[in-house]
Amino acid sequence: MARPPHDRASRPTIRDIARLAGVSKASVSYALNDQPGVSDETRERIRAAAAELGWRPSAAARSLSSARAGAVGLAVARDLRLLEEEPYYMRLIAGMESVLAREGFSLLLTVVPDVGTAVEVLRGWWAERRVDGVILTDLLVDDPRLAVVDDLGIPCALRGGLEDDVPLGSHLAVTVESEAEAVVEVVQHLLAQGHRRIARVSGPTQFLHTSRRDTAWREVTRARLGRAQPVVAADYTSGSGLAATRRLLARAQPPTAIVYDNDVMAAAVVAERRSLGLRIPGDLAVVAGEDSMLCRLADPAITSLRRDVVADGARSAALLLDVLAGRTSPSWPAPRELVVRGSSRAGAPTP
Repeated sequence: MARPPHDRASRPTIRDIARLAGVSKASVSYALNDQPGVSDETRERIRAAAAELGWRPSAAARSLSSARAGAVGLAVARDLRLLEEEPYYMRLIAGMESVLAREGFSLLLTVVPDVGTAVEVLRGWWAERRVDGVILTDLLVDDPRLAVVDDLGIPCALRGGLEDDVPLGSHLAVTVESEAEAVVEVVQHLLAQGHRRIARVSGPTQFLHTSRRDTAWREVTRARLGRAQPVVAADYTSGSGLAATRRLLARAQPPTAIVYDNDVMAAAVVAERRSLGLRIPGDLAVVAGEDSMLCRLADPAITSLRRDVVADGARSAALLLDVLAGRTSPSWPAPRELVVRGSSRAGAPTP
């Protein structure tokens, strides 16, 4: 093993041991605290590296390491306005709770205004031993939370996953279906209904899933319609969805169909169709990227991409419990199915 640079006058750290052993800091934490999660061979290599560096366990840290908090942390970085409108998170949390409660864990939930605040929450939870692990949602394109959980060795399940990236030491990626497949299904449906000018109202551009959808949208619409179709970014709230719709309708050649990244924005447009001067689907077909009761109760009911959000939450919690127990668990696909309803179906009533 190549020796990493280390000042012998200072106490060696987990980072030093991880670098020398060629493993993640999470693996070092598991090995030195006699926890499952690493192979016997890796455990011995880590211990050898620790001995070579002269590492000695902290008595205080050792007394804490054997205790479990019995809690999983979820710091939701979302605007409260959206949480008031969108049913998605309640279904997701219900799924998590269904697994955690059965296994004797509590969900420590907090809502914060931004990811920077979420980083400080994660650091505080871990320093105070308030959680055994965390679930991360709504990953950003460059998400600082990933560095924090890696640096501190916090067991973590990622919702949304890292696709082809290799998860960091304690992570289990929860992969989603290819964004291109979902976009292809929606675009093919709209083309079959006769639409040739389509557009999309996206979520915030800093989200990783928005970036993936943007890429898929450009590629699929360019291939099917000869040029990439327009996208206007919004923030998932009803007001932003209506504002983005007005911008698209004001174009010289307005779209005849719009795909919204969530159910709230799509439902707001259907509800306000008369003030917008629209018949749906006669003047404008509407598709939602998420399905919910909002879509089913709308008039006309809204075509949407449906997935089992409760099951998604349950599986996310189960993946984290697998990490904590040292069990190997594969990443989990969360497929979506296009449910065609009156908002985009040719020949449907257009009130």
